[in-house]
Amino acid sequence: MNRKNIVVSGASKGIGKAIVERFLAAGFDVAFCARNAKVLNQLKNEYSEKYPEQKVLAIACDVSNKEEVELFAEQVLFEFEAIDILVNNAGIFKPGSVSEEEDGVFEELIQTNLSSAYHLTRALLPAMVNRKDHSHIFSMCSTASIMAYVNGGSYCISKFALLGMTKVLREELKTQNTLVTAILPGATYTDSWQGSDLPAERFIPAEHIAETVFHCWSMGPHADVEELVIRPRLGDL
Repeated sequence: MNRKNIVVSGASKGIGKAIVERFLAAGFDVAFCARNAKVLNQLKNEYSEKYPEQKVLAIACDVSNKEEVELFAEQVLFEFEAIDILVNNAGIFKPGSVSEEEDGVFEELIQTNLSSAYHLTRALLPAMVNRKDHSHIFSMCSTASIMAYVNGGSYCISKFALLGMTKVLREELKTQNTLVTAILPGATYTDSWQGSDLPAERFIPAEHIAETVFHCWSMGPHADVEELVIRPRLGDL
């Protein structure tokens, strides 16, 4: 059987991990990356034991490094001739203001939150476009992609830019049987909020974001969910 596959960046925890697990449960082969090789090996072993018939690629990669992103893509393409779904999920958050951020924060956030998606998408696109079966690219943006806020600094800048890149991709790929969706979550219960004294129910569960991605894919090629904003029920934090 020719199984579908999904590639997810930044998937050792949080939203990325939830997406990998949701698509594994649906019978997909998966490829994912993160920086922590030890955690990746643990996840690979866990998933391979639970889903022995499916291919699981877990590759250590610092997505802020262009060469490592391209090497990750090369390894994925060696295993998967065609790519069905790409989720550009990798990202980091650092609070600060444009006027007072430490030198280098801007470059770090742009490279991690934006450049990683740009380079990974470019590397995998030839295996995604103009296929009989549709393919789908998801960008994990943020409500910070559409709403600037104090202490958002370079994080907001990077997420605004990621949404812009996604809009450009959508226009470019409309006639090439590749859908492009921007997911814009509000506060989601991930490691970014560790140490917060807010109750878990004040956040979006990461599994809800994963389910959203799965349903967007499941709709098929005849309609494109262009942008989807998801906020906690009681509003932004």
